[in-house]
Amino acid sequence: MSNEVSIFKQGTIATSQPRELSSLAKTLSASDVTTRRIQTNTNGTFKRIVNGEQIGNAVRGEINLIIVGALPKVSRIFYKDKYDPNKEATLPNCWSNLGDKPEEAAGDPQAQNCAECPQNIKGSGANGGRACRFQRRVSVLVEGDASGDVYQFNIPAKSLFGKGTANVHPFESYVKFLLANGESPDNVVTNVSFDANADTMELLFTPLRNISDEEYALVKAAQQRPETEMYTKITVAQTDKVSKQPESVEAKAEVESVVVRSDEPEDEPVDTPKKRASKKAEDAPTKQTNLADVVSAWSDDE
Repeated sequence: MSNEVSIFKQGTIATSQPRELSSLAKTLSASDVTTRRIQTNTNGTFKRIVNGEQIGNAVRGEINLIIVGALPKVSRIFYKDKYDPNKEATLPNCWSNLGDKPEEAAGDPQAQNCAECPQNIKGSGANGGRACRFQRRVSVLVEGDASGDVYQFNIPAKSLFGKGTANVHPFESYVKFLLANGESPDNVVTNVSFDANADTMELLFTPLRNISDEEYALVKAAQQRPETEMYTKITVAQTDKVSKQPESVEAKAEVESVVVRSDEPEDEPVDTPKKRASKKAEDAPTKQTNLADVVSAWSDDE
């Protein structure tokens, strides 16, 4: 007698062919409350963050990942206020997944398109740089994690561009290096390490090996899951379930909420005692109004 427990009251029936997870199921699973990302830290560590909280111990120095999802272009992100670790985290003021125009969800879009945005001009940010920064958000699997859980991995601007040496590269150069050598980013295990020679936090990417058959199956399954694409589009704040808008956006909303619309009716006037008209004023003859004056007054009221 089988010890398997069926979810069906009447058991399962034989079908002519296996049935894949439907579009409806994929849509519903996209609303899963669990979100995951791998956080990089200035102290040279990587941390697994699930629903905004650290899970397990940090990994120092390097980590091995398999890239399973990425957008075709580099994204952009803008925070008006300088980062303060002591303040509550907020959403960005503005961001663009494809680096062309603000996303609809951005609460404080800075321009109609990124090419003409004042935050995209050199000198608009600190140290002569751009206030709006380049960024890559990719979806990854962690080597050795048989669960196949997908994580978001954020690659900052300083780890994106530049030239590599041998097989060690910044990310954009790394992808070109793989393609030039006939390899796909999702068919290799990528070693991600901190650049010990950099003055600031910078990451380097190195191909470690080809993926195994078991890993290949995990990759293919991951690429069918909605979070794999979602993680390449939503910001880190959204992944951590941050919903608070920046102070500038909240201040603007507060001002708009107290502005009275010109088409709203004003308060009813309060009756106040009136001085009684004199006998002379009451007896004064009323100016006769002809029909033309009445018609003219009606037309002025429309």
